[in-house]
Amino acid sequence: MIFLETKNLTKKFGGNVAVNNVDFTVEKGKINAIIGPNGAGKSTFFNLISGFHSPSSGQVIFKGQDITKLPSNKIAELGVARTFQTTNLFDQATVLDNVIVGHRLRTKSNLFDAILRTSRLKREEEQCREKAMEVLEFVGLEHLAGKLAGGLTQEEKKRTAFALALATDPEIVFLDEPAGGVNPSETDGLAELMQKMVDKGITVCLIEHKMQMIMRIAHKIMVLNYGEKIAEGRPDEIRNNETVIKAYLGGSASA
Repeated sequence: MIFLETKNLTKKFGGNVAVNNVDFTVEKGKINAIIGPNGAGKSTFFNLISGFHSPSSGQVIFKGQDITKLPSNKIAELGVARTFQTTNLFDQATVLDNVIVGHRLRTKSNLFDAILRTSRLKREEEQCREKAMEVLEFVGLEHLAGKLAGGLTQEEKKRTAFALALATDPEIVFLDEPAGGVNPSETDGLAELMQKMVDKGITVCLIEHKMQMIMRIAHKIMVLNYGEKIAEGRPDEIRNNETVIKAYLGGSASA
């Protein structure tokens, strides 16, 4: 089932075409991956889908609704979450407080509630706390809830970013290099966590350079090069695609 799709999606920065007429479909309940060399337009593509950049042309359609011109907060409210290459957390706040921020997307309290400390505010604060603990347990970090985020390892920061995205109650999560900067055993753990997300009913789409992991866990892969889609298919199809091998995999089908 097609869950999200882009049609002729294009982004120009002055004379530079970062994403060029990309058609892409994300299948519900699966792990979808985007690969390509540095500068291929992968992160820009994610930014267009999640509303951080406005496309120059083309469409983004989520569950049949055109979300192309919606701001990022409205897209998030519809159930689209994302992480970034660099995990930016509030270092002087606890892990729990960092993750609580994610669920505030689902609350209704306003300045009036905050000033008067209304029952709605107190109720929603407790809901946010419960949700944050739920997702921290899901990603395996409940034991670090009270730790300052500045003291986390790189792998723990990645898991915290997962938890922050999950706290928004998403239907689909876009992960930008979720295994970047972590060692092989930690990479395996994050791959298991992504599969766990899918098993829970959350669709995953990720950008990643760790090819062994991608080939093992992805159901479908799209390859970008210089902003253009050069291939799309199952891992075995991508692994043996000569165009992909030449553009990205270093000239070896076993790369």
